[in-house]
Order: sequence, then C-alpha cells, then structure tokens
Amino acid sequence: MNTVTTQGSYASHEETTAERWARAGLYFEAKEYTEAARLLTAVVAEVPEQVAPRLLLARAYYHSAQLGRAEEQLRVVVERDPVEHYAHLMLGRTLQRQGREAEAAPWLRLAAAFAGEPLPED
Repeated sequence: MNTVTTQGSYASHEETTAERWARAGLYFEAKEYTEAARLLTAVVAEVPEQVAPRLLLARAYYHSAQLGRAEEQLRVVVERDPVEHYAHLMLGRTLQRQGREAEAAPWLRLAAAFAGEPLPED
C-alpha cells in the first residue's frame, strides 16, 4: 500500500496487522465477506493465539457459505476459549446448515446454557 507524504511524493507503507484487522472489519460490515475472509486469513496467521480475529474469520466464512472452513475455525475457537458462547452458537448453526442436526444439538445446548436460556428438550 502506498501513502502520500507531506511533499506529495509516494512512500511505501507496509500495512500492519492492526490495519488489516480494521480493514477486514470494514469489509465484514459492508457484507463483503469473501474479501474480509482474505484479509482475516492473514491476520489469523500473524496472531494465531488471538480468538477475536479467528471468530470473525469464521463468521465471514459462514456468511460466504464456506461452511467447512467456518467449522474448522470455530472448532479452534472453542478449543482455545471454551466459554466463548457465540462460537458455540455459530458452530451449531454451521453444522445445521450442513444438515448435521445431531452434531449441532450439543453445541446449541451449550450456547443456550452460556446465554442463560432454558435448555431445549431432547
């Protein structure tokens, strides 16, 4: 990416992880999920221990119907942060969209429990 200096000439600027994260958020908000996922893939590679970028990447995959990729990222999120209730909900919904209702049920029950909602009857 190039930026203009005060004298009008161009200087090279390497985009930081934080800038990529912010730009990915803008793409996500604009519902440009594929572009958001492209940027977030780089962010997750740079900061793999952080859960928030990975969760947003999973959401971008989910909304762009890349359900296998969404599931993969969500499983990592719940492994790293077992009480991240939204990841449980998203994983359940992702499995449902793939027609895997039986696999989805425990994740959806956990999400409901974390949210303080009544647990669905089996």
